[in-house]
Amino acid sequence: MFANLLYAAALLLLSPVIIYRMLRHGRYRRGVREKLWGISKTHAQSLTAGKSAVWLHAVSVGEVNLISGLVKRLEATHPEHQVVVSTSTDTGYDLAVKLYGADRVFFCPLDFSWAVSRTLRNLMPEMLVLAELELWPNLIRIATDRGCPVMVANARLSQRSAAGYQRFAFLTQSTFARLAWVGAQNEQAAQRFAACGTAAERIEVTGSIKFDNAPSNRDTVEVQSRIQWAGVDPWNRVWVVGSTQPGEEIMAIKIFKSLIAEHPELRLVLVPRHVERFDAVATLVSNAGLNVHRRSIDPSLDQASWSAGTVILVDTIGELRHWWGVSHIATVGGSFGTRGGQNMLEPGAYGSAVSFGPDTKNFKEIANQLIDAGGAVRVADAAQLREFVERCLTDIPSADALGRAARRVISEHQGATQRTVSALRRQLHRPQQQRHAA
Repeated sequence: MFANLLYAAALLLLSPVIIYRMLRHGRYRRGVREKLWGISKTHAQSLTAGKSAVWLHAVSVGEVNLISGLVKRLEATHPEHQVVVSTSTDTGYDLAVKLYGADRVFFCPLDFSWAVSRTLRNLMPEMLVLAELELWPNLIRIATDRGCPVMVANARLSQRSAAGYQRFAFLTQSTFARLAWVGAQNEQAAQRFAACGTAAERIEVTGSIKFDNAPSNRDTVEVQSRIQWAGVDPWNRVWVVGSTQPGEEIMAIKIFKSLIAEHPELRLVLVPRHVERFDAVATLVSNAGLNVHRRSIDPSLDQASWSAGTVILVDTIGELRHWWGVSHIATVGGSFGTRGGQNMLEPGAYGSAVSFGPDTKNFKEIANQLIDAGGAVRVADAAQLREFVERCLTDIPSADALGRAARRVISEHQGATQRTVSALRRQLHRPQQQRHAA
């Protein structure tokens, strides 16, 4: 009841922001009934197709991509179960439908007890797997009370978050204690989960699934079709700046403008993180005196269509991992402000020369591993980023060496998906009474 009151108060306080975004950007409109009231019995039956359900929850685009390997392996090893996927955002939902099919994707209920109870009662999952860290008290409490074990895959927990949970241990400790299994990305995360209340014997260091999910083959239809669409020739050097936040696109545009006269082989591809900023980024490119070529509406390019001032804007969702495969030079966004960075493993796995800004707290260990192995470069500001890009254009062997080092690091850290699937299978093979006791 206390949690419901807190959520209701938070919704009331945030309602002006929510309404503005609904009207201005069209966000939060979809799945309102599912989020507030949970899924209906009819919807649950259509999701499960008469099979026992294994429920995987992935908040948004990053987590939806993350669990793809888990979904495939669980399907292959447990065809008697139906893997269903929930997500919380519109972009996450659209990508999940694209990857897994609309017939088994739904919006996760908000953590109101009635919405959670209705969803669990109608879906009746044998297991709930949370991607990374989505510890909602009502969801975990009601699921475990119904005999549905809750597990966390690719679990991460920062020092700051752990300190916050411990500060309010009287509210949060019971939630951590209910977790049936935690597959931690590293030893530090494992220790923090234990300190917050999860039994040590239920925690396993699996490594990061992100290493397994990183694509490495450029000779795929997905990558090659984008190379052809972009009109990239072998002599070109493609710089992809992806998952960008406000301020990062204009920085890349200015650097590009300063280099193209001396380096006409340079191509710039911008991939903003949020849908509602696509038009604004297109305007930035135009205002800088450059030609913007939008992925969503413009035809494919060829060398005759290219001009020295053309910038490709990828204004679509779910394509970035393939555009990294087009890149020779890669800059990972969300790292020059305060967001904490985005996944730098994907461009690294393709062998691109990877750079990112000073703030990579969301991927602290991965960023440090790449830097220590000579597989990525951290830059402090626009001036250093320009130096990095120019160096990649003038000293191609050094840029290629960065890519080779990144690929070695990623190869050495793979295997987390298999360790996670093995743990999930052990849980599924336990008798129902033991799952309930856990």
